[in-house]
Amino acid sequence: MSRRAVAVVAVVTVAVAAGAVTAVTALTGGSAGALAEGSGEARATTVAATAEITRSDLVDTKRVGGTLGYRGRRAQPNHARGTVTRTRAEGTVVRRGGWLYEVNRRPVVLMYGSIPMYRRLGLGSGGADVRQLERNLTALGYRPGTVDDDFTWRTAKAVREWQDDNGLAETGSVDSAKVIVAPGPLRVAGDTAFKGDPAGASVVTTTSTRRAVHIDLQASYQQFARVGAKVTVDLPDGRTVKGRISSVGATATAASDRDGQATIAVEATVTGKPGRLDQAPVTVDLRTERHADVLSVPVEALLALREGGYGVRVVTGSTPRVVPVRTGLYAVSRVEISGAGLAAGMKVEVPAL
Repeated sequence: MSRRAVAVVAVVTVAVAAGAVTAVTALTGGSAGALAEGSGEARATTVAATAEITRSDLVDTKRVGGTLGYRGRRAQPNHARGTVTRTRAEGTVVRRGGWLYEVNRRPVVLMYGSIPMYRRLGLGSGGADVRQLERNLTALGYRPGTVDDDFTWRTAKAVREWQDDNGLAETGSVDSAKVIVAPGPLRVAGDTAFKGDPAGASVVTTTSTRRAVHIDLQASYQQFARVGAKVTVDLPDGRTVKGRISSVGATATAASDRDGQATIAVEATVTGKPGRLDQAPVTVDLRTERHADVLSVPVEALLALREGGYGVRVVTGSTPRVVPVRTGLYAVSRVEISGAGLAAGMKVEVPAL
C-alpha cells in the first residue's frame, strides 16, 4: 500500500475500538495491556500476525440508504375548471411556453418566474408580475412593448397573439387557469388526474430537471449532514457518482414505531450521469472529518494499557515492545495514532486469524 494512499472508510464509534481490544485480550490470554513486571512491556502468550503502520488521509464517513429522484417534487395546483382532456407522459420535460395538460381542450401553459399567477392580469394592471409576464412573452417571440410593470394595450395585443397560437380564447388577459409559473423547466413525474376526470385541485405532479438523492437520516447521525458537504452515491447499476448536500431539514420526524429512531430529511444534488431512474434505492457515503497525512494502524492492533489509554506492540527484530499511543480519528478498519518513535513502515502486532 502506498504511504500516501487515501483511506476513505466508514465511521465507527469508540465502542468498535473497545471491541477490537476485547478481541486482542481473548487472543493473548489475559489483559492485552497487562505490563510484564519490571519490563514496561506487554507480554504476549500467542504468536500474532503483523500489520504495517501507514501514513495516509483518513476520512470519517457514514454509509446510509437513500432514494434517487429529482428535486422539487410537487403536485401543481390547478385552477382550470372542466374535464381533463389531455396529459403528458411521465418523464416529459416541459419548457417555457409548453403545455402541461389540457382542460376542456384548452392548454395550461408553463411560464418562468418566481411570482405565482395569483390574480388576473389585464389592461391597466401593474406590478412585478406584469413585468414577469412581459418578460416571458418577449422570450417566446411576442412584442409586449417595453418590459416594465405596466400592462398596456401593447401587452394585451401580445397576449391575444399568444392565446391565438395556443388555442386559447383571445381575451387579452391572463390568469391562473391558463398559466403555471415555475423557476425553470418542469419534468412530469406523474398525473394526479387522467383523461376524462374532472379537473380538481391538481392534475399533474412535477419535479425540476435536477437529479437529487433524498435521505431520511437518523437524527443521531446529523453531524454527517452539512450543507455543501461532498457525498458519493452507489447506483443500482453498480456505478458511482458524486454530489453535494443541498439541504438539511431543521425538524426531526418521529419514528413510526416505538423501536425506530427519529429522522431528519437530507437532500443531495447529484452530478455526473446517474441515468433516468426515478425513486431508485441507492447507497450514499456521507463525509465529515478528514485528517490529512496521519499515521494509522488496524483497530485490532490497539492494546488497552493497565495505567489507562492505549498502546501498540511494535515489532523490531525479534523483540516486540509496547509503545503508548494517542488515538485520533477512528475508521471501520483503521485508527489514527501518534506516539514517540512511530513511523510509517513499522510493523505492529495484530491478532492472528
